Amino acid sequence: MTEGRPMAAASPSLWERDAEIAAVREAVDELRGGRASSGTLLEYRGEAGLGKTALLAETRRIAEAAGCTVWSARGGETLSSVPFNVVRQLLQPALVSMYPEEVRAYLGDWYDIAGPALGITEPGEGRADPQGVVDGLVAAVRRFAGREWPLVLLIDDVHWADQETLHWLASLARQLDETAVLVVLARRPGEPADEESARHLDTATAAGRSLAPLSALTPEATAGLTRATLGEYADAAFCREVWAVTDGNPYNTVELLAKVEDSELDPVEAHAGDLRTLNNSARGGGLVARLEQLGIDATRFAWAAAILGTGITIDMVASLSTLDRTAATRCANLLCGARILTEREGPSGRPPGDELEFVHPIIATAVYNSIPGGLRTAMHGIAAQLVTDSGLGAAAASRHLLQVHPDDDQEVVAQLRDAAREHLAVGAPDAARRCLERALREPPDPGCHARVLYELGCATLLTAPAVTVGHLRAALAVGGLDREERADAVFRLSQALLHNDQLEEAVRTVADEAARTEDPAVRLRLQAAQYMWEGVHAGQTSSPDRSARLADLAATCTGRDNAERALLILRGFDAMIHGESAEEVAEVCDRALVNGRLAPGLGWTDSEWGLELPMMLASAYAYTDRLDRAETLFNEALRAYESAGWSGGHLALAHAYVGLGHRRRGRLKEAERSLRESLRIAERVGRRLPLYWSATCNLIDTLLARGHVKEAREVADQYGFAPPYPSTIVLPDPHAVRGRLLLATGRTEEGVAELEAAERASTAPGRQNPVLVPWAVDLARALAATDPARAARLASDARLRAERLGTDTAIGEALRCAAALESGQRAVRLAAQAVTYLEASPCQYEYAAARVEYGLLTGSAADLRQGLDLALSCGADGLAARARRALDALRVAG
Repeated sequence: MTEGRPMAAASPSLWERDAEIAAVREAVDELRGGRASSGTLLEYRGEAGLGKTALLAETRRIAEAAGCTVWSARGGETLSSVPFNVVRQLLQPALVSMYPEEVRAYLGDWYDIAGPALGITEPGEGRADPQGVVDGLVAAVRRFAGREWPLVLLIDDVHWADQETLHWLASLARQLDETAVLVVLARRPGEPADEESARHLDTATAAGRSLAPLSALTPEATAGLTRATLGEYADAAFCREVWAVTDGNPYNTVELLAKVEDSELDPVEAHAGDLRTLNNSARGGGLVARLEQLGIDATRFAWAAAILGTGITIDMVASLSTLDRTAATRCANLLCGARILTEREGPSGRPPGDELEFVHPIIATAVYNSIPGGLRTAMHGIAAQLVTDSGLGAAAASRHLLQVHPDDDQEVVAQLRDAAREHLAVGAPDAARRCLERALREPPDPGCHARVLYELGCATLLTAPAVTVGHLRAALAVGGLDREERADAVFRLSQALLHNDQLEEAVRTVADEAARTEDPAVRLRLQAAQYMWEGVHAGQTSSPDRSARLADLAATCTGRDNAERALLILRGFDAMIHGESAEEVAEVCDRALVNGRLAPGLGWTDSEWGLELPMMLASAYAYTDRLDRAETLFNEALRAYESAGWSGGHLALAHAYVGLGHRRRGRLKEAERSLRESLRIAERVGRRLPLYWSATCNLIDTLLARGHVKEAREVADQYGFAPPYPSTIVLPDPHAVRGRLLLATGRTEEGVAELEAAERASTAPGRQNPVLVPWAVDLARALAATDPARAARLASDARLRAERLGTDTAIGEALRCAAALESGQRAVRLAAQAVTYLEASPCQYEYAAARVEYGLLTGSAADLRQGLDLALSCGADGLAARARRALDALRVAG
């Protein structure tokens, strides 16, 4: 395009934007293709003033003309610390227009999770899971997409959006294939500076449709725009100077031409030299000088508006700038006439209200930066008080308090602590962290200094374990925590060390504090924590007599309180790991329950003990053939986390363990679905964490059981399933699973080496449960041809361990292995015994495998058909194919 003009209704800033407008029209047409259509994300990227805002306005015009519902929001440079600010701008107006009961019915289960983040309901007492809140907001958009179809969401200056909004945007973008909504963003390159926000924004835009970055206007387009604005008689020299002065920046060009009109300057070569002066008055220092020419009251009004950033009403600005209502109204009119402020347009084209906004972010930034430093700080302090007095809460005032100079003001400390609690309650831990870090700079008085550090450590526990360690250690060193707070701080410190892969330090931390404390109840809790961290360590961190000491301690416990119940769970898990009698394991675990259920305070979402204890309890049941109890606990975990809106690591683990339950039961298709969902969620949390290993290891184990060896190898390659393994226990043993994978892919020598590594890794800590650590039977089969003597010893040892454990599954699997090493009638007898045990086992895949193997040994079509039916019901495609081949061979032979 050269001097062709955009349509008359369009902004002058749309010159040379044909490609972008065409992309919008295409996206709107696709959206209107049907309610089941996929969503789309478009991004306008360019430096300030290149017409991004004008393109969003044109997008609105096009979409509304096509019958779309359009909602819009804008990020702000001074508002990026306000959690959920931008997503609230988008969604809140539609929700507040509904009756409360209508909103509750509309959001359903997500109401209590996403409602507080949207500001439509009060938050609960505890902490909200950030990923759960984000998922609730995505669910709200998906429901709106159906209700308001076709729905278009516009976000201007998205690079200044708050981190929580960008997290939501990234999650929404990943689900646009199934969400009929058009999202259009405008952003500057190179921002935001915050690493986490930048990651979320890049994730969102990577899922969208790529558009070329916006470029400056060409000299020809600038000439066309100049003549369209000033008249066709504007000569070529004047037009060239307009382009040279503005560098082809559309916003600066429009502002300059407006100044030319205001000054009644003839657009001819003789006056071209005046353009640079006029341009300087329209931007930067010139803009500030122009503002000052409007008078001191108008300047104060503009400063106050820049301080507020959002919610700019005449009354709020009047209070902050100490102007009466009449003077404030006059100033607002002056600033609107000077194209500094404008009335904010209501949602979906509704009439403007009392709220104002700056005409352009460039102006807002220039005005804010023009406020003298000391005055700006003081005005933020006044604004914080105004927001508080307005009843908007400590969280709303906190962004202003963050800008106030530290002054040993304990009221500010209290407000920031209150704000942090509010931020945590709506799922914004990073905002809580900023508030508490600022409170420490005030600083807090000695009486609450340790508590602020403790609260800061709790706020960062899930997001930054390494930082948490420092905060909690400082809280403990400062002193000032009461007995229960100190015990909780030590426990949380050990949790942070665990999540930071410092398990040995976690064990030492609770052990040292247990030895130091004189309170028996506190000591018992810390001892339980010590045994818990030692129990989940994949290596050997404790003394050789640890299990005996734990057994002696648990023997004195009746389950009268949660500390005793915790010790009973730990004892049951330890006994299961070591392959002790399954009957005794179940008896100990049952004593830890109250009427067959988890005790209050030991539930999946209770924070005092964490999720490790119920996971240990459920795992102890799962690997001792008490699958009914294990699956009840796993499913309770899933329901608890989904109801609470916990969509991060906790939910990933819940899906992984539900998948484990399906795998043990022999429901392999269901197991695969749960485990893939676990990996999908874990991917959002971060790789190489223990939860990631649990999902990956179980998925590979399930795929191998299904006979999907190629897919298992692909999963292993994709997710880095290889040494080094994590320091925490992974169920089942990753060495054994990887060894089985290597054998299945024909890498026999490597597979044997991996299984031998499994032997070494399990022998030192005495992990002898043959179902949990099945290396022996796999290694025996692998060595049958090359080292039959060693294979026989391994099979014999596996049978002894299985008989010690005493479960039908363990004994049946050991007999299957023994049968595979024998021939003739001895093999048949062992295989028949394996079938008998595994028929009584709850593990149907293993029973199916035993039936097929027995049929192969005896040539029994009946056993092969039964094995085939079992394999098909389990989803064991490879085993089913093996049975079919054997049946076909029998038919041919017969």
